[in-house]
Amino acid sequence: MDRPLGHHGAAAGRAGRMVAEQRARGRAATQLSWLLTLDPGAAGDGEARRRRRAPIVGQLTVADIVYGAGRFASIGYWIDQGHAGRGLVPLAAAIATDYCFEVLELHRLEICIRPENQRSLRVVDKLGYRREGLRPRYLHIDGDWHDHLVFVMTSEECPAGGLVRALVEQRV
Repeated sequence: MDRPLGHHGAAAGRAGRMVAEQRARGRAATQLSWLLTLDPGAAGDGEARRRRRAPIVGQLTVADIVYGAGRFASIGYWIDQGHAGRGLVPLAAAIATDYCFEVLELHRLEICIRPENQRSLRVVDKLGYRREGLRPRYLHIDGDWHDHLVFVMTSEECPAGGLVRALVEQRV
């Protein structure tokens, strides 16, 4: 289990360590992390475009990837409040779902959401993940243990042609 970092480390050091840990987990194929960014703009000359950095507005992670007989993983995500409601998270989750089923050949994906998180509940509803149950006191967040609802999709439940296609065609 990861230990909390002490207060003596700089934010940049903590961020660098987090990125290094995520890269190591990616190389071990036990976690995949994607940043959600916005295009910094197509206007201007090529050099000016290269110098601009795309702002990070969120992240999606496929974590706890298990192969063998289980073939499952969990999807988690966050997005900056100023960019919520634009369809970025449903699209990112659909892309991750398709990748996990088609490329990694996983069988089951789950997304766990706090019951009061209405925006995330809309994401799983939009994507067609089915509600499976409740995990009492599942994650320690902001100093307390919080219940989470569990939503699941198996490869057999994924729409033909993939979840991205179904989302774009509004079939889910």
